[in-house]
Amino acid sequence: MSEKETRDPATGKALAWGWGLLAVSLPLGLTLEALHALKVSSYLSSPMRRELWTLAHAHGNLLGILCLAFAAVGLRTLPDAASRGSVSLWLRLGAVIMPLGFFAGGILNYEGDPSLGILLVPAGAICLLYALGRAGLSAWRVAGS
Repeated sequence: MSEKETRDPATGKALAWGWGLLAVSLPLGLTLEALHALKVSSYLSSPMRRELWTLAHAHGNLLGILCLAFAAVGLRTLPDAASRGSVSLWLRLGAVIMPLGFFAGGILNYEGDPSLGILLVPAGAICLLYALGRAGLSAWRVAGS
């Protein structure tokens, strides 16, 4: 990364959040494996909890990588600082809210239904769709000019 890329606030924040998401999500996966290995009944007795927490782990990892990808190419594909800042903000919000919703949905779930925390998932998805749509439009405009 060049000096200009490391000073850009939007890509710098995406870089930090991407590494942070990976730092949380990867150990979550190891914890889930340990819960399986140790046959922890509160985890194994709820298929809904297992599925939601696995989704939290997977989405956290993938969205962390997406934040790192944005940090790597954001400055080159979105030269407008305001657009880059907006995309970075919505991307980071969605990347945290969606896995958090999956994780929260697996806490205190009952009778095969997730808890109300699952409502964060569509909110995170909307943030991500907005960020990706705005990034795509901005990159398309840059490529067309």
